[in-house]
Amino acid sequence: MKTLAQSTGEQSTATGLLLACGALGSLCNIVVLLILGATRPGYNAWQIPDSSLELGPGGWIQITNYIVSGVLLLAFAIGLRRVLRTGCGSTWGPILLGIFGLTFIGIGIFVTDPVLGYPPGASSITTVPGTIHNLFGQLQFISLAAACFVLARREAADPASRGWAWYSVATGLLVVASDVVFVLTFKLLDGGPVGLIARIGIIVSGCWIAQLSIRLMRKKASIA
Repeated sequence: MKTLAQSTGEQSTATGLLLACGALGSLCNIVVLLILGATRPGYNAWQIPDSSLELGPGGWIQITNYIVSGVLLLAFAIGLRRVLRTGCGSTWGPILLGIFGLTFIGIGIFVTDPVLGYPPGASSITTVPGTIHNLFGQLQFISLAAACFVLARREAADPASRGWAWYSVATGLLVVASDVVFVLTFKLLDGGPVGLIARIGIIVSGCWIAQLSIRLMRKKASIA
């Protein structure tokens, strides 16, 4: 039979791996979409949203990227719940980041509709899967911004963590701003640099999650 120390050690290792999934998932998504955007023939990363990489030749790579990233981020949310057992944000922080992870799986399963002339010659008719994809996309930014604010409130209670709290608030505000500007640019300018705007929001949010993941792993290691 396993001893209490062995069981505790295994649980600690499992939690550490779950926390590491946050950095892996967020950085995986960023790296893959940047590489695909730079190398896909006929694709303009400045003007075309990252979701459009699901379409055209090699679209399965971005679909897989979304789903794998989502699974990893969902695992991170589970690890976060294990670490934040009590206190402000211990319930809603993991829930919101779990929703964030699920939205990646959703936008991977429900493929976007062609927009802004990409892929060339494709019909721009709105479909049910495309509409669901867009809803998941909006929920993605909302859930991440809300998680930033919830966890910032938790950290603000600790004087040593107020720098991180302000960083979390700034990240949440930037994510909201990028989403609003993205929608307005897409609707009012019929295009414009929507690809760039989307990537700003993705990179800002992904870096925050990666740093949160690393921060929690370091804290856990110092306690162990």
